[in-house]
Amino acid sequence: MQDKGRLHLFFNPYILVSLFRKILPLLLLTIVLSCKDKEGALQTTTWIGGQIINPTMDYIIFSRGNEILDTVKLDSKNFFLYKTDKIKAGLYNLKHNESQVFYIEPGDSLLLHLNTMDFDESLAYSGKGGEKNNLMMDLYLTNEKENQNLSNWYRLSSEEFTHKIDSLKQLKFQEYEDFISKNEVSEGFKKIALANIKYDYFRKKEIYAAANRNNREKFSDDFFAYRDDIDFKREDLAFYYPYYRFMNQYFENLVFSEYKNNVGIDRNSYDFKYRKIVLIDSMVTSDTLKNSLLRQNALWYLLYANNAEEGQRFFDQFSKMNTDKKHLAEVAEMLETTMQLTPGKTVPNVALVNADNVVEDLHSVIKTPTVIYFWSGQSPSHYKNIHSRAAELKSKYPEYAFLGINTDTHFKKWRQTIAKSGYNPMQEFQIENLSDAEKKLLVKYKNSAIVLDKNGVILEGKTNLFNTNFEELLLGFLNR
Repeated sequence: MQDKGRLHLFFNPYILVSLFRKILPLLLLTIVLSCKDKEGALQTTTWIGGQIINPTMDYIIFSRGNEILDTVKLDSKNFFLYKTDKIKAGLYNLKHNESQVFYIEPGDSLLLHLNTMDFDESLAYSGKGGEKNNLMMDLYLTNEKENQNLSNWYRLSSEEFTHKIDSLKQLKFQEYEDFISKNEVSEGFKKIALANIKYDYFRKKEIYAAANRNNREKFSDDFFAYRDDIDFKREDLAFYYPYYRFMNQYFENLVFSEYKNNVGIDRNSYDFKYRKIVLIDSMVTSDTLKNSLLRQNALWYLLYANNAEEGQRFFDQFSKMNTDKKHLAEVAEMLETTMQLTPGKTVPNVALVNADNVVEDLHSVIKTPTVIYFWSGQSPSHYKNIHSRAAELKSKYPEYAFLGINTDTHFKKWRQTIAKSGYNPMQEFQIENLSDAEKKLLVKYKNSAIVLDKNGVILEGKTNLFNTNFEELLLGFLNR
């Protein structure tokens, strides 16, 4: 078990002293509430507290699905403490640039500790409700590690593959059984923990099926028998990653299975994505899950759509299926933005700030064929990778300028990052008005890039520096 490795974090004397000072009111209240509990009173006040090491923002967001519960400020030592009487038992999200799911029930007093330099691996819980969430994190980290190595088994027969993942599933069931034998937990939590194991197992099967979809004879007669056990109405799991990611992969595979020949199918095409949302709409009976899956697939389709007529038609169909008004507004805005970025149109003009703190407009800095890409200081690994890729491409295609556009709002930190990283300040800009840019450019999407000619006319408005065909695109535009 990884619990022991996590709990040592709380034995740091400084952390213990600081936490004690911070949560003394919580501890006293817990004692009082425990006494009241013994007298038969219902304990409903819930506390969530802890510390963020190396914070990237000065607050944490707590939410349930897409509904924000509250935004909680960090103090001068990066501690926080949150009290609420509005908690219902179930899964919630904490977000501090990255996000993670946790389970909480009324009356819990949950403490967490994390380091943003190693977000998931460092996240540890203690206090009332801590043991449940440490089990959840163990399952999460185990799943992620297994899924990273899953490709090594794609060439196995379906029987051999099933045997392999059955063994992994059994280990997790044993961990779960050991846990509940030593801890008193609610039936609601048991259902969540078992769903974690179950739907990650199902997704592994779907991933194997996707990897071998061009060899349908490879699957044993009973390989897909687990599909009879899918529950399409688990409202409590609507935003839980094992369930949600399984559902998305499952519907992807269903659409592929309708094609006689899988060679050359464009999974981002109108026909493919439209068929996928039709299946989601017809089969998923949880409105929350259905709306969320529809939203994700609509945004993904529009991110790559280059046909304004098809984009509008897709949105019209999507709006008849999705009943969430916020989703409709979000996808409508995405439609408007993406249609401005189709080839042949002039790139929308937005205000930029250069490294000398002078405001310039985008059109004025485009003087040669140009590639625009976006980055944020809140994701160090990403901005390092994308700058490295841009430098590699620049060395191969010197005819292009590669402009890195930062999407943060802190000028001094951005300029410090540029200097520390050794980036060319002449090729770096920061967005002056983020809300305006979000309406005109795809600044929220990692790796998104725009290729322009020397006049600012869009050659490719929805691409990715890491796409396998990106260099072909650049070369093709030069040879026109």
